[in-house]
Amino acid sequence: MKQVSKIGTMVFAAVVTTAFVAGCSSAPLKTEASTSGIRAAEEAGAAKVPQASLHLQLAKEELELARGLAAKGDKKEARSMLLRAEADAELAVVLSHGDAQKAEATAAVERVRKLQQDNP
Repeated sequence: MKQVSKIGTMVFAAVVTTAFVAGCSSAPLKTEASTSGIRAAEEAGAAKVPQASLHLQLAKEELELARGLAAKGDKKEARSMLLRAEADAELAVVLSHGDAQKAEATAAVERVRKLQQDNP
């Protein structure tokens, strides 16, 4: 009787585990963080900064790749690709801001030089 009980428990555990895994794998891929990161990079002007533009393009490609992987059922790889897309989008934003700050600093230096020339 104990043997039947153990087998029943093992079968039950296997069914529950399978249902849990199947439930996790059928969960929709959450792309919100990646898409909002890409949008932020675009708004930050990443397309105008060569290095930022490269990472923006990578983020877009990685997002599409993640969607394709998810459609094929490879959720683990899809989530990994989404993390890469988020990281590349964030890097594009940072690079865009860095370029904008550099441009502002250069303009400020030029204004100071102009003032110094006008007021010897």
